[in-house]
Amino acid sequence: MKVVGFNGSPREGSNTGTMIEEILKGASEAGAETELFNLSEMNIAPCKACMHCKENNGECGTEDDMQIVYSQIREADAFILGSPVYMWQMNAQAKIFTDRLFANFKTGFEEKYGQKNMALVFSQNNPDENMFKEYFYYTRNMFDFLGYNVVDMLTSTENSIPGAVKNKKEVMDQAREIGRELAKG
Repeated sequence: MKVVGFNGSPREGSNTGTMIEEILKGASEAGAETELFNLSEMNIAPCKACMHCKENNGECGTEDDMQIVYSQIREADAFILGSPVYMWQMNAQAKIFTDRLFANFKTGFEEKYGQKNMALVFSQNNPDENMFKEYFYYTRNMFDFLGYNVVDMLTSTENSIPGAVKNKKEVMDQAREIGRELAKG
C-alpha cells in the first residue's frame, strides 16, 4: 500500500502542507508507504491541449516533472492533493497539476492501473467554513468525473499564520483518520 501527497502551497510550513503531512502520518501508522511532493518546487508546465495524450494511451507529450507525478500516481494506491484557497479556488500550483491529469482521462488509466482513491485538502484564511464549500464540492465532483474516487475532503479555516492548523486538534485528528482510511484501500 502506497499513499502519496501533493502539496500545492508554496509557503514554508504551510497549513496545507501540515494537514497533508498529518494525513500521511495516519496512512503510515496504518502500514502504508508514504511520500510527499511540494508542487511549487517542481517544474510543471501548463497543459498545452495538444491532445498527444489522447493519441498515445495517456502518455503526456510534455517532458517535465509531471512525468514524476504520473509515475507516482500510477504506483500509488491513493493520493492527496492539497491547496490553499487563492481567489476563491485552488491556487495555480494545484490547478496546473489538476489540468495535467487530463492525460489520464478516458485513456484506459483505470483499467491499466486501477481506480485511485484520493483525498482533497483545502486551507483558507476566511473564518466562514461555508464560504468556499460550493467550490470544494465542485472540485470533488470534477475529480470523480476524471475517474478518481474522492474518499474525503479536509478543510480548515482561519489559517493566516503558517502552522496555525497544528493547534486545531479536531482538524489534525480528522487528518489522521483520513490517512488511515486511504491506507485501507
